[in-house]
This record gives sequence, C-alpha cells and structure tokens, in this order.
Amino acid sequence: MSITILGIESSCDDTSAAVIRDGVILSNVVAGQDVHITYGGVVPELASRAHQQSVVPVVDAAIKAAGIDCSELSAVAFTRGPGLLGSLLVGSSFAKGLARALDIPIIDVNHLQAHVLALFIQQPDKKTDTPRFPFLCLLVSGGNSQIILVKSELDMEVIGQTIDDAAGEAFDKCAKIMGLPYPGGPLIDKYALDGDATKFEFAKPRMEGYNYSFSGLKTSFLYFLRDRLIENPDFIQQNLADLCASLQKTIIDILLNKLKKAAKDLNINQIAIAGGVSANSGLRNVLTQMAVKQRWEVFIPPVAYTTDNAAMVAITGYYRFIAGQFATYDMTPFSRTVI
Repeated sequence: MSITILGIESSCDDTSAAVIRDGVILSNVVAGQDVHITYGGVVPELASRAHQQSVVPVVDAAIKAAGIDCSELSAVAFTRGPGLLGSLLVGSSFAKGLARALDIPIIDVNHLQAHVLALFIQQPDKKTDTPRFPFLCLLVSGGNSQIILVKSELDMEVIGQTIDDAAGEAFDKCAKIMGLPYPGGPLIDKYALDGDATKFEFAKPRMEGYNYSFSGLKTSFLYFLRDRLIENPDFIQQNLADLCASLQKTIIDILLNKLKKAAKDLNINQIAIAGGVSANSGLRNVLTQMAVKQRWEVFIPPVAYTTDNAAMVAITGYYRFIAGQFATYDMTPFSRTVI
C-alpha cells in the first residue's frame, strides 16, 4: 500500500505545502512574503499573519497539483521547530485540524533534519542519486551553520556548529551594511560573479574543533568599510562586485575548511550540503572543485529544495511514518533546538 504524505512548512517567512508518495515528489507549492522587504528582515508578527492568509490556498494548491484527493493521504507532516513560534503555530494547528478531520496521523518534523533529508527526494521521471551512510552534511542557512554526521535517515549527530551568527546571517548583515536590500545573500552571490575575489582580504576566525563563528567577520567588515568610506564616500559603489566576491570567498573558505577537516578526521568521502545558503553558486562551485582534489562524492540538492519548502518536510514525514514515529495532539512547537 502506498504511503502518501502531505507536508506543511511554516517555520519562518515561506508558507509551503507538498505531497510525496513513497518518496516521490508529486507537488511542492511555496508562497513567499514580500511584506518583510520594507523592514530589512523578517518581522515575526507579520510572518504569522501572512501564514494565516496563505496556508489554506497553498495546501489546496498542493493537493490539486499532486492530482490526488485528501482521502488518499496517509498522514500530515508539519514543521514543529526550530523557527518563529507564531509561524510554527499556524502550520501545526492547521495540520492537526486537517488530520483530525481526515482521521489520519500527524507527524512532527525537525526543520534542520528536514533540510538534510531533502537530499533523498525522488523525482517522478528519474532516480536521484543519494549519499551512502554515513555521510557528512554541511547545513548552511539563514539561522544555522552545522556539520552533521548522518548515520541513517533518522539518526543524525551535530559535530560542529556556529557559536553565534550563521553563514546566512553573515551574508545578509554584510549586505545590509553595503546598503543592499533584504535578502542580501542572493545579491552578494549575483554581484560576486563579476568581482575579483582576491581584491580584499577579511579576517577569519580561529575556532576549536568543527565549530564556526561569523560575528567577528561581520564586525571586521563593518570597520573595514567605515575606514574607507571616511576617505572615499563612493567606495562601496565603486568596489561593490569586488567586495561581494571577496566576502563570499571568505565565508566559503571558513565553511569548507572545517568540512574538509571533519571529512579527513572521520575518513568519510560522502559529502553533502543543504539549507538555503547551499543555493549559493560560489559555494557549489568551490565544493565541486574541492571534491575532485579530496576524492569526495558530493551531493547537492536542487535549488528548489534548499530554501524552506514543504517537500523536505514531507520526505521526513515519509521516513518517520515508516518508523512509526507519530506526534500527539498536545505536542507544541519549539523555537530552538539541535537535531
């Protein structure tokens, strides 16, 4: 009998719903929230209100795009956390209501674990290559930067993580310093394509083990620009591409040097990246080049499954369904956790 999972994602500023049947994606609908652009970042209260407006039409669109009826669903999976509590409450409450109406189980999903399992989403028309266990996954997003030892679909261990800002925060905050609109990470990636990554050099943190730190880079970047703007008010505009390229190279070097160390120490050659920042073209290119030198087998998810989306929630729900890991109706969302 087929297992058909509806996934609902509402952890931050994207409302998404997806349907997966036996690990194969049938639909994935995402509604963004432009309301935050004016404020240069996500406003939690506005995010939760936007989720309330979007969740019903998004779920309806996902069901129709999948070509199924709600009666065919085996379970409803929802993001329990981490994320914005108000936003998570919208998704979890809707999932509970729908599942109760259909008399099917609910499955709570860890947002970070879901990012990793996005690597296992299968397409209807072709088989997707997946990493062998154990493998290392570099999870990089706006709120998280972690190196995860993945032992099986549902057994993961964080062996390194940021102690302050995440890589995505570093991109967005440095972009804001340069006067770029939110979200700034994709714009830095865009401008970096035309820049000289060796033009400027920025300080890199020295952290023990596999942990990261990006707050110092953000601060040093601020002072770097301040000193030059005093002498030349047009410095940023005249050097925007080179600044973006040099900054991007610094962040990528920080991320991949730790990943390289972990792979060597653990003798693992199965390497993956996941999360919103894994859509960065510079990171993908450098990782691909590094893989040749290190003799790694690298796995990178399609861009559509890197940012927040319900397809990753649905695939995680699929594996938890198989394992019999269901949620109870008194289960509440959480804002912070590790895998």
